[in-house]
Amino acid sequence: MKKTILIALFTLIAMISSSLVLASGGGYPKRSSDVDVDDMPSLQHGAKLFTDYCLSCHSAKFVRFNRVATDLGMTESEVMENLNHLGVNFGNTMTTTMTEDYAKEAFGAVPPDLSLVARSRGVDWLFTYLTGFYADSGKTTGHNNVIFKDVGMPNIFWKQQGVQEPVYEEHDGHKTLTGVKIVTPGTQTAEEFDNDMRDLVAFLSYIGEPNQSYRKSLGIYVLIFLVIFFGFAYAMKKDYWKDVH
Repeated sequence: MKKTILIALFTLIAMISSSLVLASGGGYPKRSSDVDVDDMPSLQHGAKLFTDYCLSCHSAKFVRFNRVATDLGMTESEVMENLNHLGVNFGNTMTTTMTEDYAKEAFGAVPPDLSLVARSRGVDWLFTYLTGFYADSGKTTGHNNVIFKDVGMPNIFWKQQGVQEPVYEEHDGHKTLTGVKIVTPGTQTAEEFDNDMRDLVAFLSYIGEPNQSYRKSLGIYVLIFLVIFFGFAYAMKKDYWKDVH
């Protein structure tokens, strides 16, 4: 019994260690997004940014306008006036009107659906991506990205953010991208722009799993149950084996 427990513990430690190594592996360092999916004003503003700037190219086909209204504490009229720019029914999903043929012609590929992008990429990756565009005259769009090299998407927020240039460090003849710096200010300060992108990422995180707040709160009760159950199970084990020598 003790041997089995020790093997399980060593296996768990090995899994955690390997995960930490992978998480701290190479590549451009991610910025902490620090999003809060329980912050309703943040989610509402993020929804506005998404429908204003993203929905023209990207869809969120697993999300319905009426569900967003319910979860974000918005009325039907607020959603239809402020978020539903396509004029679809209140119960419809967030789908773009851009055709696949036009998307391939304009961008070379169909822009991906963003319903689950926060779950597949992670909120810190998204925040770093949205704030990490920099000027690159060698690209068709005029921009590149610190965490997604040779990205095909243009920097749709360049007016707000301004123009950034890459910062490199050179070691042994090799240049490494270490950051970006503003060379032409935008309409927003760096803090204002980061806050906007944080709200957008929060909304993307929400649509990726609308029930995540409930799941996390339920998890606390599950852990409490497991602790209590373990106490009863251990007491029963002691009682059953007390006469076994």
